[in-house]
Amino acid sequence: MPRTGSRIRPHRRRLTAAAVALPILFGALAACGYGSDKSDDAKASTAPAATTAAGAKKLSADQVRIGFFPNLTHATPLVGLKEGFFQQELGGTTIKQATFNAGPAEIEALNAGSIDIGWIGPSPAINGYTKSDGKSLRIISGSASGGVKLVVNPKKIKTLADVKGKKIATPQLGNTQDVALLNWIKSRGWKVDAQSGKGDVSVIRTDNSITPQAYKNGSIDGAWVPEPTASKLVDEGAKVLLDESTLWPNKQFVITNVIVSQKFLTAHPDVVEAVLRGSVKTNAWINANPEKAKADANAQLKALTQKALPASQLDPAWQSIKVLDDPLASTAKAEAEHAVAAGLLKSPRLDGIYDLRLLNKVLAEQGDPTVSAAGLGEQ
Repeated sequence: MPRTGSRIRPHRRRLTAAAVALPILFGALAACGYGSDKSDDAKASTAPAATTAAGAKKLSADQVRIGFFPNLTHATPLVGLKEGFFQQELGGTTIKQATFNAGPAEIEALNAGSIDIGWIGPSPAINGYTKSDGKSLRIISGSASGGVKLVVNPKKIKTLADVKGKKIATPQLGNTQDVALLNWIKSRGWKVDAQSGKGDVSVIRTDNSITPQAYKNGSIDGAWVPEPTASKLVDEGAKVLLDESTLWPNKQFVITNVIVSQKFLTAHPDVVEAVLRGSVKTNAWINANPEKAKADANAQLKALTQKALPASQLDPAWQSIKVLDDPLASTAKAEAEHAVAAGLLKSPRLDGIYDLRLLNKVLAEQGDPTVSAAGLGEQ
């Protein structure tokens, strides 16, 4: 099993993904909406100085700008910022935080220098890396795994074989879940035109925000979606037919990583290391205090979006994703290969996308096993 980076490994708890669709949109898919979701600058804020560790060593930057999504796949920054773990490691370096609605907007902010470090899904990270010819960013840690399910109308679909001939939604053409569904369809010997979604299964690209209503009015028979959309469909009477984690080795696949601007990494490696220490500490604390962490995450969601998740959605969602430090690089590589096989993009060059040296330094110093870049970078 890949490690989690937590010292409390035997009882790694599952969290979940209130995930916004994470577009795979490598260069060949840029026309499908890259950059259409903008960062929410109104939600940018500065972490309270009161959490700064007294007498902490002064780092090379006075400020670090951190970006993330207001959803449960980003439990690490949600909980770590609320509990003060990042500020404790950063000492006198101020945290400025900003939230985003989707990966492309966060990549744009990173490229523009508006943020330095971000929590993000594998697809936009790979897209940003390849579009910049490997010059814009590095993946420096993992953060979360799992949280994606095939949820269906039990009156129309009782078995996996029944999916053939039905209408199944995904969040967006070429996004992470869309590629996963296309790959699963192919594995069963069925055929679907990736661009149109027409074939043995009708793949209906539907925004997560309207998928529950589409299910309710019968426009779709099911959906391959991240949490909490899956749990929202269950609230409407749907049933979970397949958890995507069962299709992966050790039931793990990357859903959230930590990225950094290459410029910031070169100029301020000590600050990056401090953020990684905070991330590792947060993940360990979440694993040790899952109920308190769940409450923290939901409180943060309410503060950021003015709406907390009800227990009927929060509880199953929280259970379906794991926080971890391992970026699960081999699964990100496989996701890219699935997109190539589906005909959605040309084979991307991913050599050098990972730089895990600082993470592995942190892990080794506390006696934890180091993690692998799967041959795609420094470790």
